[in-house]
Amino acid sequence: MTTEDNSDVELSTKTVTGTRISPKRMTIDTGESTFTIGTDGSPLHHLLGAYAACVNSTGSQVARDWDIEIESLEVSVEASYDSRVYLGEDVDARAGFQGFDVTIDVEADADRETLEEWLAEIERRCPVSENIENETEIAVTLSVDSA
Repeated sequence: MTTEDNSDVELSTKTVTGTRISPKRMTIDTGESTFTIGTDGSPLHHLLGAYAACVNSTGSQVARDWDIEIESLEVSVEASYDSRVYLGEDVDARAGFQGFDVTIDVEADADRETLEEWLAEIERRCPVSENIENETEIAVTLSVDSA
């Protein structure tokens, strides 16, 4: 992995391991916790939830940095996709979400202008939204255990 103009910077790495339970369920081990996709929501729900959670986490960090007290924060993320691709139909469509609508309802001790700047900083610093918005290289390696 490389960074654009920070090739001498050591990158932080996150790793999860998924173990198949059934065709629609997988236990995900983060090294710190585990959860089951398929029981605790679909993979698509987890992506949307990761986006919302990252907005919360990043927004909280920015608020701390800027001495903003957040009293409440709710993030709603909605996205549509064409399920025909997933179902194997021969269609000319993307398998992924077509776009995201995000609503952030915040109560804080800051005026609207400051909160708009806060939101811009969240968008700049949130790793999940940055990965959704920009193309990120994916390298997939197949490891086969034969019987």
